[in-house]
Amino acid sequence: MKQHANGYVSNRVLKLNVGFVLSAGPGYAHETSFDVPSVRVADDVDLTYIRGDLRLSRTKEGVLVQGSLQVGVEGECYRCLDPINQDVVIDIEELYTYPSSKAAEFSIGDDAILDLAPLLRAETLIADSRGGLCKSDCKGLCPECGVNLNRELNHAHEDDIDPRLAKLKQLLDR
Repeated sequence: MKQHANGYVSNRVLKLNVGFVLSAGPGYAHETSFDVPSVRVADDVDLTYIRGDLRLSRTKEGVLVQGSLQVGVEGECYRCLDPINQDVVIDIEELYTYPSSKAAEFSIGDDAILDLAPLLRAETLIADSRGGLCKSDCKGLCPECGVNLNRELNHAHEDDIDPRLAKLKQLLDR
């Protein structure tokens, strides 16, 4: 596969020509495999890889896409904001209607091209919404100054007491 200057392969690899599935009629099924390196699925979703198998089954309503894809998602730790790579499994079971219907979320146009990009984008955003950690004992960021507590092990602040509460502190110190 040809990689572009930005390091991604074209997202055209997610556009499947399913004309042969449509012409075969209801009951026909076709298996397809993915092993794709870095791909920009949408402007806001980049995947480091896509691997897995999909089954395309012709139904009277269109093409049913079923399978499980493993994708690599670049993100950031939700505690310390360091970059992380997550391995996410996306289970897919979606009907692409044919002929195209305005009521359906996913459909196949007259060109017989099934575009997986919108479905992968939606499923990746849902899976990534849980966030990830760089390590299980991540200490996060200091709530006062924002320093990464994983890197600054002896990080501390002086007691900056609000002048209006200084008298109360004196009472507690006695």
